[in-house]
Amino acid sequence: MVTVFRLRPLALFAGDLFFFASALWLSLLVRSVSVPTQEIFLTHAIPFSILFVVWVVVFFIAGLYESRSIILARRALSVSLLVAQIINFTIAALFFFFVPLFGIAPKTLLLVYLVISFLLVLLWRVYIFPVLGLQKAENTIVVGNTQEVQELVAALRVAPRAPAHIVEIIDPASPALTLETEAAIKKYNVHFVIADFSDGRVERAFPEAYNFVSRGIRFFDASELFEEVFGRMPLSQINEEWVTQNASRYSYRFYDSVKRIMDIVGALVVGTLSLPLYPLIALAIVLDSRGSIVIAQDRVGENNRLVRMYKFRSMSGNDNGKYGPSGVTTLTVTRVGRVLRATRLDELPQLWNVLLGSLSLIGPRSELPPLVAQYERLIPYYGVRHLIKPGLSGWAQLYYHQDPHHAADVEMTKMKLSYDLYYLKHRSLTLDIVVAIKTIRRLLIKSNA
Repeated sequence: MVTVFRLRPLALFAGDLFFFASALWLSLLVRSVSVPTQEIFLTHAIPFSILFVVWVVVFFIAGLYESRSIILARRALSVSLLVAQIINFTIAALFFFFVPLFGIAPKTLLLVYLVISFLLVLLWRVYIFPVLGLQKAENTIVVGNTQEVQELVAALRVAPRAPAHIVEIIDPASPALTLETEAAIKKYNVHFVIADFSDGRVERAFPEAYNFVSRGIRFFDASELFEEVFGRMPLSQINEEWVTQNASRYSYRFYDSVKRIMDIVGALVVGTLSLPLYPLIALAIVLDSRGSIVIAQDRVGENNRLVRMYKFRSMSGNDNGKYGPSGVTTLTVTRVGRVLRATRLDELPQLWNVLLGSLSLIGPRSELPPLVAQYERLIPYYGVRHLIKPGLSGWAQLYYHQDPHHAADVEMTKMKLSYDLYYLKHRSLTLDIVVAIKTIRRLLIKSNA
């Protein structure tokens, strides 16, 4: 099933390109009220092929190739597609206006194309794709009862386009676990079994799983499927073995070297382009409230080293993480600070830390030492997130929007940690690029809100 989740984005990608091209042919047919000749089609296909690539990137940024988006309900999917296609239409209009190199000015064609392409892609994703083998929901039983397993079951049950139809959940405490599983497989004609193999009782119950496999039954590890569906690690699976397998630096030497180059180039480019904003931000801070323009904070960096970081002040003072008995800061966010935070402009001075190498553009968010000390006492393996370099933006910041700000919250931090550990396990240049693109998208949405 994990493989199914990973193959479906590729199938969607291929289908999107096919229906983009089909929509172009149909749009030419509608505009001319005649079948387009090969010459006319090719004349338009060349510039539109460039746009197809850009449009797929827009779909990617919109999250339309993610597992969570693939299993969206029809209404939510329709809205996401419409918004993406409107953006694509705007890009196409600007492209043909500013790049008049192809001898065509398809004004009417673009309007027709917007309607036809939206309908075709919607037809493909909502009606055609679900009937393919990659989308078929198979009868599935679940063996496990941890909180993560329950979350996984709940998500699969409410998702109308999920590849698994949960027919029964079996408690690992059952004295006849193997026999009960066998009976459920026969009763419901089950093809998939999601099992929590981290539970010793489950592992002992299926020592000869190949007997099931030979009959066409496929077993899936609940923790791996949990990662694929939610994009975070089940914290119940974190132990010393997991840490040694996923925190090794030796196997990431090439990645670390290339990432360092990307950090330097990215920091230089963004830093240079943003320099004109510095005096404007400083003036706005001075006019809005009393206090320093820039504040310095010590944060916990890679290998628990303290890193001095600088930010444009966005609060009435310097929030150093010492919140007292209440656990909540008494400082307030200023009017200018709200704008700076929404656009992340308050973090521009941290580009200097990126150049120095104490911070990366992408990675877990660094925390204040008092908070780290508290969380390390209360949350097992919290310190694992400090085995890699912190970043200006990260996986957790994109997908967990309830991150506790200026307060200590253990439960929220546990959830945030599950995303950080997912990034630690799956870190790669591809994932970093995904995070960077989605960060830009999020900033654009926030700045326009």
